[in-house]
Amino acid sequence: MKKVMITAGVALMLAACGGNEKKYDATGTFEATETTVFAEQSGALLTFDVNEGDNIEAAHEVGLIDTTQTWLKIQQLDATKAVYQSQKPDTERQIAATRQQLAKARQDEQRYRELVADGAAPSKMLDDASSQVKVLQKQLEAQISAYKTQISTLNSQITTANVQVSQLRDQLRKCHIVTPTKGTVLEKYVERGEFVSVGKPLFKMADTENMYLRAYVTSAQLQNIQLGQQVKVFADYGDNQRKEYEGTISWISSRSEFTPKTILTDDERADLVYAIKVAVKNDGFVKIGMYGEVGLSEE
Repeated sequence: MKKVMITAGVALMLAACGGNEKKYDATGTFEATETTVFAEQSGALLTFDVNEGDNIEAAHEVGLIDTTQTWLKIQQLDATKAVYQSQKPDTERQIAATRQQLAKARQDEQRYRELVADGAAPSKMLDDASSQVKVLQKQLEAQISAYKTQISTLNSQITTANVQVSQLRDQLRKCHIVTPTKGTVLEKYVERGEFVSVGKPLFKMADTENMYLRAYVTSAQLQNIQLGQQVKVFADYGDNQRKEYEGTISWISSRSEFTPKTILTDDERADLVYAIKVAVKNDGFVKIGMYGEVGLSEE
């Protein structure tokens, strides 16, 4: 009878030990890639359709900052460009009279040259005609140069105005609040109708579909893990409620650090540990900040 009692006691001890056996090698908390969306322009929020908990697609417009002043500046610059364009001289028309005078002077020069050659006119008349041609030629060149300078200046002013319009259109685009990525809204900092300035945070969102568990391993464990390794991840809901997920080691810290007080590792005596991230596809049950466990063994 005594032997039977001893055997039963050993069995209970073994069962108890088996029940307390850890199924994980490291623990940590679940995190997600968070993005804070800031105002890129100043003005009143005309629309702002954001609520905490909303799931928003990437490149989705969720709000609009007042664009009135920016739009008016664009209209003003467009009018200024039209004025510059109208000030451009019609070069050929402006110099037409001088060209005609020069042509007439060249005809006179040729006629006097023939008369002088025949001895019918004094050489002074040819010299005067040649001088007139040279004067008109220089006058024409000066007019062409002046008009080219004027046109170049007006073109530069138009180019400057075009750059300013492009800058204003970029500001106009930034008045439209667009989500940079897909995710869930975590926090909302402003409301519709408020005045916001450049750099003011509007809301925070996170990619809750692709989460990761940040855990810490010892140097002894580090030699057995590598990037891309498939591991088991357990979400800890408390009261022994756990859910298993497939995970992939996506990052291993290259620098050691002292064991965080809130983190338990397989070897609690180790002072230095390495952080790792295990990517997990969320099914909607894993929440940011929830405790989790990772099993590095193949079993």
